[in-house]
Amino acid sequence: MPDSHSAAPTNRERAERGQVSTLVGIGANIVLVLGKGTAGVVGHSYALIAEAIESGTDILSSGIVWLGLRTAAREPDENHPYGHGKAEPLAAIMVAVALVGAAGYIATEGIRHILTPHQLPAPFTLAVLGVVIAIKETLYRRVHKIGQEVDSGAVKADAWHHRADVITSSTAFVGISIALIGGKGWEAADDWAALVACVFIVYNAYHIFRPAFGEIMDEAPPRAWADDIRALAQAVPGVVTTEKCFVRKMGFEFFADLHVVVDGSISVREGHAITGAVKAAIKQARPAVYNVLVHIEPF
Repeated sequence: MPDSHSAAPTNRERAERGQVSTLVGIGANIVLVLGKGTAGVVGHSYALIAEAIESGTDILSSGIVWLGLRTAAREPDENHPYGHGKAEPLAAIMVAVALVGAAGYIATEGIRHILTPHQLPAPFTLAVLGVVIAIKETLYRRVHKIGQEVDSGAVKADAWHHRADVITSSTAFVGISIALIGGKGWEAADDWAALVACVFIVYNAYHIFRPAFGEIMDEAPPRAWADDIRALAQAVPGVVTTEKCFVRKMGFEFFADLHVVVDGSISVREGHAITGAVKAAIKQARPAVYNVLVHIEPF
């Protein structure tokens, strides 16, 4: 069941928190692109170069997330009476597409390196990967926590970018270790690690894409939302029961369509008053619900 907070953050406040976490990730990724790219070239490790490429797409996708969050936080206007919330899942979908594109490029270059003889990676690249794993896991935990707190698919997608880096860096660490232990003839282990990393990247892209696409298609949120809204409505004096209840998520907010059953002998004015009371009760208890369309049914 959704949590209730007496002082829940507003749509704009949640968007701002998401934007700050995204900007921190962008700054970290700029540093990591330079570090991993340089170490990969100097240390003859394509797995590290692939890591740098993936971090480069992280910068682009995080920028998309930041823009999506800014747009989603805008107030409704004449052209967008329901607000701009769908900019947030759209940003998440674009992140997923960017990840797949990066995986395709890394896989193509990895195969080329496997077919082309090259040097063993330098041992120091393992230390670089160790630092990368520590930084990225810290960023993942921080951003994912914020994504859960503000209930943002785009911020969670940004967090999964960091977790994807942890996975691919760990895979690269194993590949380079095998190459160094095996010695001459095992140079390609590093490149095979990059190919394995592509599988994880595509998996994470799907993990990001699926819920964002569902939100764009007005997929119903977890059933607890509808059950909770029904319970809040039925607690309002004058409400006999509820019938249909449809809920959809748009960015940071939820919209509900609810059929409420009342005594058929009451006046239109009394029915209207019950409608207002139902809306107020739901929006007060669940601030994330932006609007409730209540239809009165006679009993």
